[in-house]
Amino acid sequence: MKFLIISDLHGNISALEKLDGEFKAADAVLFGGDFAAFNHTETGLPALEALCKKHDAVFSVIGNCDEPEFLKELEKRDVSVENTLAYVGGVCIAGSGGGSKFTGTTPNERTEEELLSDFSVVEHASGGTGKKSDWSNLILISHNPPKDTKCDAVNPALHAGSQKFRELIERLSPLAVVTGHIHEGAAIDTIGSTTIINPGALLDGKYAVMETAEKDGTMRVVFAELRTLD
Repeated sequence: MKFLIISDLHGNISALEKLDGEFKAADAVLFGGDFAAFNHTETGLPALEALCKKHDAVFSVIGNCDEPEFLKELEKRDVSVENTLAYVGGVCIAGSGGGSKFTGTTPNERTEEELLSDFSVVEHASGGTGKKSDWSNLILISHNPPKDTKCDAVNPALHAGSQKFRELIERLSPLAVVTGHIHEGAAIDTIGSTTIINPGALLDGKYAVMETAEKDGTMRVVFAELRTLD
């Protein structure tokens, strides 16, 4: 299964137009949030509409620059994975949108408890067992990254991710986590056996690709790469 991974579009629709080859090669698109430009929430809907025209299998959350009510627009187009489970190509996808409370200057800032509440569907679907073996095919999309990886590093001394989200990853060991939010944190890292990918901001021409395949009866990430538009 080939995935195109993008995040933090921030209204830059022209960047989508330069990804036609990647959209064509991908089986599905994972979007990590922030359709709208900072302080310009009206740019979110045109960005969403442009993305939906590019691929039939889009799985997305909203970001901290998107109004909370904007989630309804994703749900209308059947691309939201917030507080729900979606299935494609042998993998299960769940999501959480918004960013952690920080400056208070963006419209969708949430507490860590609120951010993690969107993943309660994963716990419920496994009967509350939370066993690692239950979710070897699980991909989590969270605009807000987990704590203390390359993917949440604003600079070498400052990691802005969620500790509670990291603890969830350590407990469930999902196949992969797609995140965004921290533009400086474009990277591929791991937490245990889980691949963590922050593709960087598509606003700046950054994105990633990932490929999964079943090996020895277990779904694995067999390829992941950060890329930049020419």
